[in-house]
Amino acid sequence: MNSRILIQGGGDLASGVAARLHRAGFQVLITELPQPLVVRRLVSFAEAVYAGEVQVEGITAQLSENFTQVESIISNQAIAVLVDPDLNCIESFDPLVLIDARMTKKSQDSRPADVPLVIGLGPGFSAGRNCDAVIETMRGHTLGRVIWQGEALPDTKIPETISGRDHDRVLRAPADGLLRTHAQIADQVKEGELLAEVAGVKVKAPFTGVVRGLLHDKLVVKTGMKIGDVDPRNDPLFCSLISDKALAIGGGVLEAILAKPEIRAKL
Repeated sequence: MNSRILIQGGGDLASGVAARLHRAGFQVLITELPQPLVVRRLVSFAEAVYAGEVQVEGITAQLSENFTQVESIISNQAIAVLVDPDLNCIESFDPLVLIDARMTKKSQDSRPADVPLVIGLGPGFSAGRNCDAVIETMRGHTLGRVIWQGEALPDTKIPETISGRDHDRVLRAPADGLLRTHAQIADQVKEGELLAEVAGVKVKAPFTGVVRGLLHDKLVVKTGMKIGDVDPRNDPLFCSLISDKALAIGGGVLEAILAKPEIRAKL
């Protein structure tokens, strides 16, 4: 019997998937970079890389220093997080399903041959070429749908519109250099308030709202990189709740896993 799920990436969408699978009884391991570039950190299990342990909606994720700790964490009904961007753990973990949730939005390499089911999230994946199933990640009528043949919709590079705001709600690095933050996620801020600076160049709130996401302090960033976002709805509660989008994608992943009789037979 095998209920092991390996998820590449621990950002907010990946964490929504991880939460749904964990609640459904699957054993989840998340692999991440040594310094995750996650914006919505209050709802991202990747934050365990910095904090050691985090909770998202009551679900605990713990950082593993080695594979022995992975086994211990999972046996204690928590999600394990391991710094392993090259998936060196895949043979030892022996997952039933591999989910690429890095959201690079670029064409991915060929499908790993030694995993029974490979699922890709969003643009960059083609079912039958570099994965077995693709989950649509673009908002709209097809969000969360499972694609067994073909690709997800292409990236429009237009941020999701919230209360009439799209491009202007996203905070981007104005220069290359060290990020210094002057606000915290869930802070209510006013238009023009200082939120961060990069190499001495200030980043201010584009309008009155709530800081919904912000990269970890003291990371090195590049010009144009997304470093945060402001929510015009001005409700701090949204900062700590998994989004409807992430939950919809998680539902699609769960459907893809259970839709295959040969996968169900292994559970």
